[in-house]
Amino acid sequence: MQTRVKTAAELINQRESGRMLATVMKVLEDMIAPGVSERELADAAARELKALGGQPAFKGYNGFPDVICISTNQKVVHGIPGDYVLRDGDITSLDFGVIYKGMITDHAQTFEVGNVSPQIHQLVLTTKRSLEAGIAVLRGGVRTGDIAAAVEAVINRQGYGIVRELVGHGVGHELHEGPDIPNYGRANTGVQLQAGMTIAIEPMVNLGGDGVVIESDQWTISTADGKPSAHFEHTVLITEDGAEILTEL
Repeated sequence: MQTRVKTAAELINQRESGRMLATVMKVLEDMIAPGVSERELADAAARELKALGGQPAFKGYNGFPDVICISTNQKVVHGIPGDYVLRDGDITSLDFGVIYKGMITDHAQTFEVGNVSPQIHQLVLTTKRSLEAGIAVLRGGVRTGDIAAAVEAVINRQGYGIVRELVGHGVGHELHEGPDIPNYGRANTGVQLQAGMTIAIEPMVNLGGDGVVIESDQWTISTADGKPSAHFEHTVLITEDGAEILTEL
């Protein structure tokens, strides 16, 4: 399904979906510390979302077994929460999706656990800034290549690897709608987007090379060289002259 302009009523529900998602993410952020397990974080996400009245968008999606993706250190995305206990110096990406009255939002953040090295901190900061750069170019009539080029420019300044097999996407009625929004590309190319569409921009950035591998669980995607990776994502409403981030408080 190609993403389409959302109605006013749909946007009311999608904004509420995003508010719920951001609320849960803040709870998880406050929990993150050395000694906390991925399982504890996933259980908290399920509990908090149920209390808010939303539904998890990921659980059961193409068979995914949990409500949230947790990808720590060399894991890029789609990590299945397990018994791993976070340690000082780790980074962990929490990727969460929420359905409310049929409307979906998708959001990810990478968190530093305790004291990370300056090298890792720079990776996380750059990835976040690349997302912000992609959002900054949004307006009615923007092309997917404009977003991609803005994201890529920030990452290239640090020489990091950009994951190419995975992309941002439209979101709203389905978790993954068209068009694809890569994190590399040329301005003034690609699909033209309209005000009223909602998209998920999500740079995935590796400290080393851009290569990735699929782990034996057939879900977890990790860096091929074993170096850490960071991931940030927001669901964003395109407006005539800018954007509204739906997945932040």
